[in-house]
Amino acid sequence: MHDDLKHEAVKHEDAQVHHGHSHAQDSHHAGGHHLLQVEGLNISFTMYDPADKHFFRAKKREFSVIKDLSLSVHVGEIVAVVGASGAGKTLLADAILGMFEANAQVSGKIWFDGQLQSAATLAGLRGKGISLVPQSVTYLDPLMKTKDQVRGFSRGRSQRKSSKQIQEKLFQNYGLDEAVGNLYPHQISGGMARRVLLACAQSAEQKLIVADEPTVGLDLELALRALSDFREFANQGRGVLLITHSIELALRVADRVAVFKDGTIVEETAVSNFSSPALLHHPFSKELWHALPEHDFMVKEVRHE
Repeated sequence: MHDDLKHEAVKHEDAQVHHGHSHAQDSHHAGGHHLLQVEGLNISFTMYDPADKHFFRAKKREFSVIKDLSLSVHVGEIVAVVGASGAGKTLLADAILGMFEANAQVSGKIWFDGQLQSAATLAGLRGKGISLVPQSVTYLDPLMKTKDQVRGFSRGRSQRKSSKQIQEKLFQNYGLDEAVGNLYPHQISGGMARRVLLACAQSAEQKLIVADEPTVGLDLELALRALSDFREFANQGRGVLLITHSIELALRVADRVAVFKDGTIVEETAVSNFSSPALLHHPFSKELWHALPEHDFMVKEVRHE
């Protein structure tokens, strides 16, 4: 058997500690594997050196952004990737969808539902197994009415009827009037556009949602609605990767937390382990615990060993 396939060929037991991460109470391996498994992901970019004073003779350098990153999502759970804004978390989302810039160098392995993937196969899973809730509303097609973007390209009368019913229900859930469905993205507000993106991600039979800061621009009621929908989605035997800069949000909705720092995941652990810093292993994870309001923002008390 090819070495690349050995990881998923071995039956994964539902142990508390596994592949460098601890499990939540209900973490399990349906089919003997993770729903999503990222191992040793590296992403760098070849760019002209901005520090070079000779602008027209600047030399190219390789800038590393994602470094040896490993991450997993089990069936039935929400995993929150927590880290500072602008730290590179969106690159992780793009990699899982097989979206890379032309000047990117990418290495590592990504499995989805037990199958080793390539950039091409990951691209083929977009909207057909993995859906994205992006940060930017520019992901909406400017030439397509919002209702059609949520319904997708359904084939057959029965499928079109089903997708129409799902779209109408999702619009109702997110407080979008029926008339919004006949408008184009440039005709709706930014908040409406974000709600349309949320509806798009849940409109088809997906197994995994990758949500990149999905509640930005939403009022509290709609944000809570979106998070509740993610919870229901995961409870149906699927999974959610929630990317956020808010540790409070992560602890509120997730089953496990992946702590992102300096371009990698430094700790991947159950939310329950954030009940005490003694249960956390990495110094940065402990800093996040101490920085929570209920812990008096006592970051200075953390000692790096």
